Amino acid sequence: MSATDTAAARLASLIGEADSVVALTGAGISVPSGIPDFRSPGTGLWSNVDPIEVAHIDAFRRDPKRFWSFYDQRFQTLGDKRPNRAHAALVELERAGLLDAVITQNIDRLHDRAGTRNLVEVHGSIAHSSCLVCHLRYELEVVRARCAGGSDGVPRCDCGAPLKPGVVLFGEYLPVEAIGQAESLAAGADLMLCIGSSLEVYPVAELPLRTLTSGGRIAILTQGRTPLDRHAAVRMDGDVVDELEAVLAALGLAIPEAPPPEP
Repeated sequence: MSATDTAAARLASLIGEADSVVALTGAGISVPSGIPDFRSPGTGLWSNVDPIEVAHIDAFRRDPKRFWSFYDQRFQTLGDKRPNRAHAALVELERAGLLDAVITQNIDRLHDRAGTRNLVEVHGSIAHSSCLVCHLRYELEVVRARCAGGSDGVPRCDCGAPLKPGVVLFGEYLPVEAIGQAESLAAGADLMLCIGSSLEVYPVAELPLRTLTSGGRIAILTQGRTPLDRHAAVRMDGDVVDELEAVLAALGLAIPEAPPPEP
């Protein structure tokens, strides 16, 4: 039996024993969909761009044109990406009654598009943007059209104010309702699956600690070291698709295909 199969069998046993299992996902789960993570040298999103200059709330207020020149490209990058088999594996666990919820740091909508029902997006989503003046909300397709149609590339509200993406920017607090729900799920979990996350971005990185201090266990499936490796009941650091499919196989569940393209 390979090391992956051994770890997958151990994790499958923990999942089967747990009354409540929650997944916490980061950028690594979307890498197989062709979306780069944030911090990998040379390929990470922030390896060539200073996030404070393009993804801070002050940057949005100071220079919405420069801000949107970055975010419009970001939306284009994410727009045609599809959920991969790692997303589909979590949907299969949820359907089997073995996963209570997915808490994600990702803004790419891929969990939602894969079919996850109980999803907590603690960093928001690209699905919509809103006006900070009159609080009107616009769906992604409308925002993209206003980007293309604006003379300066800035999508604007009907009132004329620049729209802000529905994602949490640097310098902003996390949505109170979302982080509250995530904290409650973490505290009540017998097992938290930490998938594709460096576990370095706070306050989300505190969620596995909440599970541990409440008497639960954590499993970490991500490439690269994390600050919580020594606390993990199971540690896997290979390809996230292969590892989750090995866990499904150990549980006797069907290995799903990636969700088909939307019509």
